[in-house]
Amino acid sequence: MGSLESGRRVTGFAAQDSSGHLSPYTYILRNTGPEDVVIRVIYCGICHTDLHQLRNDYGRSHYPMVAGHEGVGIVTEIGNDVKKFKVGEHVGVGCIVGSCSRCQACSDRMEQYCNKRIWNYNDVNPDGTPTRGGFASTMVIDQMFVVRIPENLPLEQAAPLLCAGVTVYSSLKQLGIQAGKRCGILGLGGVGHMGVKIAKASGLHVTVISSSEKKREEALQVLAADAYVVSDDGEKMQGEEA
Repeated sequence: MGSLESGRRVTGFAAQDSSGHLSPYTYILRNTGPEDVVIRVIYCGICHTDLHQLRNDYGRSHYPMVAGHEGVGIVTEIGNDVKKFKVGEHVGVGCIVGSCSRCQACSDRMEQYCNKRIWNYNDVNPDGTPTRGGFASTMVIDQMFVVRIPENLPLEQAAPLLCAGVTVYSSLKQLGIQAGKRCGILGLGGVGHMGVKIAKASGLHVTVISSSEKKREEALQVLAADAYVVSDDGEKMQGEEA
């Protein structure tokens, strides 16, 4: 990786304190290292975890903080040893931007369980510089933690897949759920929306379980869920509909 002294100046939106208010912030990114990909950020999703971090709800926030872990954009530069990506390609960056690459978790391609994993913001790079997220004009990321986005997938639609989307898809994949099975989605927030879409695309019978009637129309007519159950309706929660 490059060093802070030879880095590039970029602008992002940062919280300066636990108020969580964002304002323009200029800082230095490292230069491109041999394994690094430079990304011009076009869109970045907003996850509720970002709000928790910006407001120091976990008690571990460091400021100034440039949040955002659903960043998508275009490759503008690559390091000499980058083989997976080319300039001009559409790519995305999720929650993790580094790991030790030597432990069992890393060997199993489960870097999220590495004890030395590096979060894409509110963390520290190996060279001691703070990590900065996708609420910015540019990111510099190790190629191992960059994902390619198909050219026919609009970038603004791809961004939420990097957190809410992969959370749901990973669960369904690990459970080995097959088309024709039944699936319950508890709550229709950000993850719930992704859950319904991915489950339906996988050929599942989808029931949305919510705390009120407020989202029935959205679940059934907009997202095409198969059934909708209010969680305090004990009879229907145990009935055939669910």
